[in-house]
Amino acid sequence: MPERSETVDVDFVAPRHLAGGGDPAWITVPLHRACGWSHGHDPLMPRVILSSPDQKALLRLEPDPDGQWWTLHHAAGPGQPAWYASFGARTPVEIIAAFTDALTDPTTTPAPSCDVLEPLLDAGWSPAYVANRFVSPDTTTVVERLDGGPWFATTTLSGGRPVWQARFGENTPAHLITAFTTALADPSPVLRTDSPRSLPTRNPELITRTRREVPATEIASALEDRVRVLTARRAPRPAPSPSTPPSPRPRRAR
Repeated sequence: MPERSETVDVDFVAPRHLAGGGDPAWITVPLHRACGWSHGHDPLMPRVILSSPDQKALLRLEPDPDGQWWTLHHAAGPGQPAWYASFGARTPVEIIAAFTDALTDPTTTPAPSCDVLEPLLDAGWSPAYVANRFVSPDTTTVVERLDGGPWFATTTLSGGRPVWQARFGENTPAHLITAFTTALADPSPVLRTDSPRSLPTRNPELITRTRREVPATEIASALEDRVRVLTARRAPRPAPSPSTPPSPRPRRAR
C-alpha cells in the first residue's frame, strides 16, 4: 500500500488585506536569488538589508514595533527624483511582492500615466468623501493621496490603531503603486501556515478562513517556483535566427 504523503494544515484567507504579514522570505529570497540584490549582514542587529545590482535601491527589513518594518529608498535617476516606499509589519507579503516584482521586472516599460485607483474601482471599492480616496468593500482599508503628494494605504479594525499601513512618497513611480493596488484588490485568498492567532482578526463577518490539508512538498516548492519564474525574466532572449535567402531560380534556356 503506497505510503501517504505528509500534509500540512493551510489557511486560505480572504480578503488578503486581513491575512497578516506572512513569510518575509517571499520577498527577500527572490530579490537576492532571482534579481541579483546583494545583502548585508549585521549579527548584532535583527534586520535585513538588500541593495539592487545598480546600487540605486536599498530595502531594509527592520523589526520596529512602533514604525514601518519594510522601507525601500531609491536614488534619483535621469528624469526621476529620489523616492521611497514603506510597509508595516502586517502588510501581506504578497502585496509587497507585487510592488518589488514590478520594480525589478526588466521587461516593464513604465507607462507615462497610470491610474493608481483604477484597480480598486474595478474591484468594487468606493470613493469616499474626497478625490483620490477609495475604501474597500468591507470598509477596513482606505487608499488615499494627500493633496497631490504621498499615497497611503491603511487597514484599521473597529476604529483602533492601524493594523498596517503602506506609504509611497510623492515621486514613487505610478506603475509601481498601481502594481500594489492591483494586488491589494485581488479577491483571491492567500495562504497562511502559521497559527490563526497571527491573523489581525478572526471575525467571520470580516474574513473567510478555509482550512485545508495540502501536501508538504507543495508548500515547500512554492518559493522555489517563484524564484524560477522571476529568474526567467532576466534570461536573455534568443536572437532571431537569420532567415535563409531564397535559392535563385534557374534560368530558362532561350
